[in-house]
Amino acid sequence: MPTPHIGALDGDFAPDVLMPGDPRRAKLIAETFFDSPRLVTEVRGILGYTGTFEGRPVSVLASGMGIPSMSIYSTELARHYGVKRIVRVGTIGGIAPYLELGDVIAASAAHTNSAMTSEWVPGVTLSHAPSFGLLRKAVEFGEATGKRMHVGPLFTTDAFYNPDVDLVPRLLAYGTIGIDMEAAGLYAVALKEGFESLMVGTVSDLPGSEMTAAEREATFENMVSFGLAALA
Repeated sequence: MPTPHIGALDGDFAPDVLMPGDPRRAKLIAETFFDSPRLVTEVRGILGYTGTFEGRPVSVLASGMGIPSMSIYSTELARHYGVKRIVRVGTIGGIAPYLELGDVIAASAAHTNSAMTSEWVPGVTLSHAPSFGLLRKAVEFGEATGKRMHVGPLFTTDAFYNPDVDLVPRLLAYGTIGIDMEAAGLYAVALKEGFESLMVGTVSDLPGSEMTAAEREATFENMVSFGLAALA
């Protein structure tokens, strides 16, 4: 049955779901990668499609931006539609000096300044980590195809415009390679709701440089291929 934020019916979603932030990106993924995609929800303009990829069912649903939006949609997918695995495919601000625009990152952990999980286990700071099986498949795909992918921790922030000029050097000092706004939320909800999760993203900006909107569209297929390989 439809939920407060998803208009799909029982059985409309596959057990495996890709989650970009942008609804238009969800539509583009469905049209580019899926066989026979069909629209299953468009509540609030958040588009979701289900089709097949290499003969197996798969869905895509936009998440919007930030941890609160990601947590709403991923929770409803797990609780009401029986989704078992979610791979976020989005953009990442790269901060490690060896990264280049267009590189793909798989988040091996997600630090955060969000307090979303602070009351789940009082007195304990929960770790935000992906499912090892999904991460391993993504890495193996890169090794088998020669596609470059970096693996490392991200910082998931609640504030896109952060005035703290010392934040990036401090993050780098502890091995963080990029910044996003959703990975920690997805990993936390997966832990709570019992599904597998992974964040795979494209480096869309670096200190002093960034992709244009057209360049982002031209490079999305690479990260999606990693996401689909993780779900294989």
